[in-house]
Amino acid sequence: MTDGVMSQSPPIPGIDLNADPTVPDVTMHSALLPDEAVSRVQKPRRAMPADAVRPTRAEINLASLRHNLHVVRKHAAGAKVWAVLKADGYGHGAPAVARTLERAGADGFCVALLEEGVELREAGITAPILVMGGYYGAAYAELLARRLTPVVYDMAQVEGFAKLARAGEFDSPVTVHLKVDTGMARLGVTTSELPAFAGGLARFPEVHIGGLMTHLACADAASEDELTAQMVLFDDATLLLAQHGVRPALRHAANSAALLRGHAQLDAVRPGVALFGVSPRLVRGAGAAAAANETGPMVAGLWPVMRVRTEIIALRDVPLGAPVGYGATFRTTRPSRIATIPMGYADGLSRHLSNTGSVLIAGRRAPIVGAVSMDMSMIDVTDIAAATPVAVREEVVVLGPQEGRLGKDVITADEVADQTGTIAWEVLTAVSRRVPRFYREP
Repeated sequence: MTDGVMSQSPPIPGIDLNADPTVPDVTMHSALLPDEAVSRVQKPRRAMPADAVRPTRAEINLASLRHNLHVVRKHAAGAKVWAVLKADGYGHGAPAVARTLERAGADGFCVALLEEGVELREAGITAPILVMGGYYGAAYAELLARRLTPVVYDMAQVEGFAKLARAGEFDSPVTVHLKVDTGMARLGVTTSELPAFAGGLARFPEVHIGGLMTHLACADAASEDELTAQMVLFDDATLLLAQHGVRPALRHAANSAALLRGHAQLDAVRPGVALFGVSPRLVRGAGAAAAANETGPMVAGLWPVMRVRTEIIALRDVPLGAPVGYGATFRTTRPSRIATIPMGYADGLSRHLSNTGSVLIAGRRAPIVGAVSMDMSMIDVTDIAAATPVAVREEVVVLGPQEGRLGKDVITADEVADQTGTIAWEVLTAVSRRVPRFYREP
């Protein structure tokens, strides 16, 4: 590393950073239900470090990731830690992240999509993987062939897995996790439907309910009323299932927010964003008012894992009153020095940061001016240039810390979220797959 910029990705045991992203699709397992057509699961594709030409990249600090797992495990109070790696590991690159967490002792992983589970198995992950999204299309057999654990919430799903077991293609019983809707109104068996559902399970002894789960809707609310109400319903669901002879060995509900508050830990916890250094913030309201009503972080000690950096590729002097960018949304109020960086909204730099956000150069903030373009953005470096020479190839940090000749500062995912009217989760996952991930092992 030179001047804080990695010239190449350091070698990490078990992580092939130069793997071909154009590997052919994964062919579906041949044992499909009679009425299902042959389908295919496509592997996600991402820009690879070996193919990087432009200087825009996301640097992933694996030491920080391991540190956050240690913090999470302390809060889990003995519960199993199933790391949530949806959306390409919250934008950090799920295969490399999963390998690191598995070696560091994570008990299992949760994904949203079957495709995400396939990707982790293809990357050599052997730990349990729970597929939580509930949509498996015609790929029930592929899911079981990959040793993935499905989440079910509909009797048709139970019947589908039972048919496969009866056909003798897979070991019986098939273990699944059952999702109960306690107030999210998204997926899960509702509490009103649960008695009939529990009774119907007796028709499918080939399916074993090994886990029971729910999803907490308001774990980051300042009031704990909604969280408590959901857990009461979850306990009621557990008792009802027990009356029908269904006693899952593993119950889990806690996301990052609930875990860090010390609630709903049960037998396992499902941390997601906390593993990547973001502590959910307690909020009094919802929607647009939430940020204004922020009451502070839930826990200290989490370290950001992602740092997004690029470089200046052009510099120009712009006279007073000149327009900058599409739509001339910015006009200079003084003779200005304007830098261009090769990163835009197609890379994850939100267009909402136009004339609002900042980047770091030499350890000091410089404003984004003009409209953020698809592939490039402009930065006003006039004040920085007055203090120190600014040149092409100068490092620019879009997200994360920088220490330079003018000081040190950090741009956090929470800060960007507040500026763009969203949440830190979206900021991280918005960093697109065309931005290569470089894995750092200090």
